[in-house]
Amino acid sequence: MPSSASPVIRRARLGAELRRLRHRDALTLKQVCGRLGWASTSKLSRIELGQSRPDLADVLDLLDVYQVPPGQREALIVIARDAATARGWWKALGEMGERQRDYAELESGAATIVEYQPAVVPGLLQTPAYARLRVAAGAALCSEVDVEADVRARAVRQEVVRRPDPPAYTALLAERACDPGGTPPDVWREQLRHLVALADRPHVTIRLLPGDAAPEGSVHPLAPFSYYAFPDPADPRTVMVETLTTDLRLVAEDDVARYEHLIDRLLAAALPAAESAALLARRAEQPVVPRPRAPVGGGPPGDGES
Repeated sequence: MPSSASPVIRRARLGAELRRLRHRDALTLKQVCGRLGWASTSKLSRIELGQSRPDLADVLDLLDVYQVPPGQREALIVIARDAATARGWWKALGEMGERQRDYAELESGAATIVEYQPAVVPGLLQTPAYARLRVAAGAALCSEVDVEADVRARAVRQEVVRRPDPPAYTALLAERACDPGGTPPDVWREQLRHLVALADRPHVTIRLLPGDAAPEGSVHPLAPFSYYAFPDPADPRTVMVETLTTDLRLVAEDDVARYEHLIDRLLAAALPAAESAALLARRAEQPVVPRPRAPVGGGPPGDGES
């Protein structure tokens, strides 16, 4: 996976800039579309909301309408090109469903990634065998999932932590995430050894939260989440909150700041990285006693599912 600006973030930023320019000129969606000969306002609305990959020609026309000066114009054209990245970029990501694509876009351009998982191993750290169990369990609730295609796509996503310029990646795992549950012993042992090997990489940090760990104020996350910061400080820091059926993307400054504060509390309560790696290594060599519960249950692939 090549290092590049995150398309989904660039679309959001481009849309916000174009909306600001329209408001500056006191123009309505209908007025702008009328000047451009666009049949419907929905096209411009989707561009401003970051919901579609903009055509560069359309962006150039909008910049003409708003009479954007040369310096600002060139900067927005760069953002628009990143936002419009499509076929070649998706081919590099392999086969994946819509939910995986959202995470893949964020990961591709991130400088910092922090993931919290209360019960499972995050998608970027999963072995193929463990991932297959996770996806198969999700497919039980979402029959249209192609398990093998999803596992292949997940493996491509994981290249982000192996590329020459990887993001700084931190996984905060609750102790339950290190519980084999009903996972076959050989699959679980392989997964733990994989975590230990990844933790040895200089840009990967794995921190475990003991069951009795109490973050400051006893504030515990209610759902898995992922946090992303980007090389360009003007690109909005983003949090993805995972639910059974969909994922909530947060970009509002106040929302993201709350999660940053929560991350600080979780890091303060977690075991040090070296101690976490040592604990994982010990558990990898201990006999695994499967439990009746299935640790791989879940919904359609999101991030923990991916």
